[in-house]
Amino acid sequence: MSRARVCLIIAMAAACLPAQTLERAEGLWKQGRYQEANDAFRALVEANPRNVAYRERWGRFFFARFQPKDAEALFREALEVKKDDAGALTGLALVYAEDFDARAVKYAEAALQADPRHLEAQELLARLALEDNDERRAIAEADKAIALSPDALDAMAIRATIDWLADKPETPWIGRVLARNPRYGRAYEIAGRFLVLNRRYEEGIGLYRKAVELQPDLWSARSQLGVNLMRLGREEEARRELEACYANGYKDPATVNTLRLLDSYKNYVTFKTEHGILRLENKEAALLEPYFARELERAVATYQKKYGFKLERPVQVEVYPNHEDFAVRTLGMPGLGALGVTFGYVVAMDSPSGRKPGSFHWASTLWHELSHVFVLGATKHRVPRWFTEGMAVHEETAASPEWGDRLSPEVIVAIRDRKLLPVAALDRGFVRPSYPGQVVISYFQAGRICDYIAREWGFGKLVAMMHDFGGGATTPQAIERELGIPPEEFDRRFLGALEAETKKTVAGFDDWRKRLKTLSEWAMARRYEDILRDGPAVRDLYPEYVETASAYEFLAEAHLARQDKAGAAAELERYARIGGRSPDLLKKLAALEEEAGRPADAARALERVNWINPLDGEVHARLGGLWLAGGNVEGAIGEYRAVLARAPIDPAAAHYNLARAYRTAGRTDEAREEVLAALEAAPGYRPAQKLLLELAK
Repeated sequence: MSRARVCLIIAMAAACLPAQTLERAEGLWKQGRYQEANDAFRALVEANPRNVAYRERWGRFFFARFQPKDAEALFREALEVKKDDAGALTGLALVYAEDFDARAVKYAEAALQADPRHLEAQELLARLALEDNDERRAIAEADKAIALSPDALDAMAIRATIDWLADKPETPWIGRVLARNPRYGRAYEIAGRFLVLNRRYEEGIGLYRKAVELQPDLWSARSQLGVNLMRLGREEEARRELEACYANGYKDPATVNTLRLLDSYKNYVTFKTEHGILRLENKEAALLEPYFARELERAVATYQKKYGFKLERPVQVEVYPNHEDFAVRTLGMPGLGALGVTFGYVVAMDSPSGRKPGSFHWASTLWHELSHVFVLGATKHRVPRWFTEGMAVHEETAASPEWGDRLSPEVIVAIRDRKLLPVAALDRGFVRPSYPGQVVISYFQAGRICDYIAREWGFGKLVAMMHDFGGGATTPQAIERELGIPPEEFDRRFLGALEAETKKTVAGFDDWRKRLKTLSEWAMARRYEDILRDGPAVRDLYPEYVETASAYEFLAEAHLARQDKAGAAAELERYARIGGRSPDLLKKLAALEEEAGRPADAARALERVNWINPLDGEVHARLGGLWLAGGNVEGAIGEYRAVLARAPIDPAAAHYNLARAYRTAGRTDEAREEVLAALEAAPGYRPAQKLLLELAK
């Protein structure tokens, strides 16, 4: 074939294909023809590998289509071509801002260094400052954007948001926005997001409604309206909003996953208590309901008395055996713990079945979240994040000294390296951590601050501060008003007390790590005498360390190897009192206590397991027996019912034991029903036959 003919064929083929231009790619994107738009962007980049604008816009396409990793890769490729491209730097800032990553500020500032008039980067800096609760800087950054352009509508929305957060019902800024663009629903969407981030969910929902009324096809706002309606338990309306988003092609993770979660609710059952509503998964509801209901009521009674605040309506507690279902509830929320979350009068949390036994204390999590219900309710959701989290951590330890946060290795390093934040800036540690682990460290610090205030000034000062925050006080104002010292002096005193309290552990941390490793090696080599000699000193260097392979565990093992059961029990009791949560070690302690003739201590050890792993049928059976023998008949009935809820291997014995407990309680009819159930499961079961005859007398 001649060269001329080949060229003609190529030209004819090219003529049959649409020209790949940026305008065409953007047009396909706008029309919702996403696969075609993606193909068009790819063709542009392949044909023009040095064109930064094409990569940047392709990255923006991916970012808008909920693919941040692909967007990040394209922005970085653009920067390899042009290291100071303001558009690509802003793109990276936007990607990181979605996850409240501190790098967002870095890249937005870099974009402005590259182009001081880059409006989007300037507006983003205003948003990031407000997320950090730095109102002064947010105003300054927003005003810079407004000075750059009369169309800095997002910056004006930030100024309006600051007014609404300060409870100013009227703000001139929203009028300025709508004068430039009467359908700019995004202004209300921006404000709604900030109200939600500040846990003011009802107000946030109201602003999202205004956004949608102004701009019905603003699907991002409609999605967040649905998500937040769901968070407050308004599920029918939430579903309508989310299904509208989905039907119109808006399928971000929050929309899709929340719809899936709503669909899963057919597998849940609801229980009512005096002050609450429990939503539990069908398969574990019978087992968990008595435990969760009891703790919910106990916590509510405690908090109503301590805070002087009564719930306005029942609190709804949702318990998820699938951690991913729980995670849907936290999408887009910064600084949240991984175990539970509170949205006003709705609490969502993991089920014990959703976590590895020993890694999760469900009772302390429930008390933590219910503290939020009270603090948020009493302050009308006007409270710094550090305070509400600190109060919740404080309350865990107040409920039981074994439950609260312990001094973790990452906290020790933060204290040693002086990384703790001033109290007035502590919210930043929850919202935009600047180093790994800072969120966890901020929880610990906030809890210890509340402990310190309660110890030095009395718990009443914490309640007074809570009311100050509800009245609009800032952290410095509340501290000066209630404690009589400026926040800088408070920081000096608190940090001094914390450093004195932890001095031995912090100073000996590196030595402890080396010596614990040696203990582990000795345990593998069965050098028990060496462990018994050096182990106590290692343990006492860092007594709060109760994770896997702790000195307590090595010492108990060494004592047992030397047939010193009393020594092993003493070591495991220390472990339990400091907050150790290994179900296996606690069950071992219970066995040693029972063997030593201390059934009450054995029962306490098994009860600790129930706070951690109530799914263990063996524990329920053993605890039921101990309580029945010790006269705690109602406790025994509860434990034997829990055995049956776990579908035991030997149902006859389980029904028989429950019948014995009912008989002891004088509940003859229920005892007879359980005996008959035992005989139905095993007609020849002689203990049940004998008990039936006795009941017939």
